[in-house]
Amino acid sequence: MLNQIRQKALKQIEAESDLKNLEAVYRQYLGKKGELTLILRSLKQMSEKQRKQKGKLANQIKKEIKQALHEKQEKEIKQAKVSKEWIDVTAPGVLPPQGHLNPITLVQRQAEEIFQSMGFSILDGPEIETEYYNFDALNIPKNHPARDLWDTFWLKNLDLILRTHTSPMQARYMEKNSPPLRIIVPGRCFRHEATDASHDFQFYQVEGLMVGSDISVANFKGIIEEFLKRFFSSDVEMRLRPGYFPFVEPGFEIDIKRKGRDWLEIMGAGMVHPNVFSSVGYKSGKWQGFAFGVGMDRLAMLKYGIDDIRLFYGNDLRFLRQF
Repeated sequence: MLNQIRQKALKQIEAESDLKNLEAVYRQYLGKKGELTLILRSLKQMSEKQRKQKGKLANQIKKEIKQALHEKQEKEIKQAKVSKEWIDVTAPGVLPPQGHLNPITLVQRQAEEIFQSMGFSILDGPEIETEYYNFDALNIPKNHPARDLWDTFWLKNLDLILRTHTSPMQARYMEKNSPPLRIIVPGRCFRHEATDASHDFQFYQVEGLMVGSDISVANFKGIIEEFLKRFFSSDVEMRLRPGYFPFVEPGFEIDIKRKGRDWLEIMGAGMVHPNVFSSVGYKSGKWQGFAFGVGMDRLAMLKYGIDDIRLFYGNDLRFLRQF
């Protein structure tokens, strides 16, 4: 009977690979009510001769079962550790979940790509500006009524503001660079406005500037028409209306019309005012150029059919996952 228990136990141990099942094998033979344990407890009822003979064999089998269990457990633990740490470098990778770009980011990247292809450089500028670059250098001197057009955030106890447009980079760039030049300046701007479906205290703008010895309105019209055509991937009608902006003369507003839709104003533009050239040290009458500013929020709303500007800044994943 003892040899049968040994063979049976060793066979079970060899067949098992699960650590929980090996624990069950231990309890079956060596636990408090295990088969071998009960035999060892029954030895006291035998004669001295039988007790010595069976006791020696039972203890030997107990030792063999314990050793076999220990070795098998060590083997399975080692195998489990190797399986966990091993990496199959030939297996296909698992892609991490991808985020979603804000529509304004998509619009900015597309605008940058289009203008770069037409020879424009992309600049960045500070969101905290001086009063000089935001107003004075752009022909908007102190006490000028044109300053009422911008609702400005002034920084307390400092002669600094949150920029109201990206136009200050016109002056900053021209001070350090000579024509011919063509640049765009995308970035965030701020104005003290009430928030509603079409207004926010922050917005994104793309400022454009092209200066040379013979730049005309025709150059502006051709470049903007090409931009709009490529941006909307369709033919777009465009018209220029007279408009007032202190840093350009003449100034005009640009309306567009797409198929099946009404005319809509999308940007302001004009020929750079001589006073702006003078403020950056350009020789009077030698250079001319055009500047324009278009809101990326508005472009994104038109391109993707979005009817509320606040959606861009709400970080609602239900909205962002659509892009």
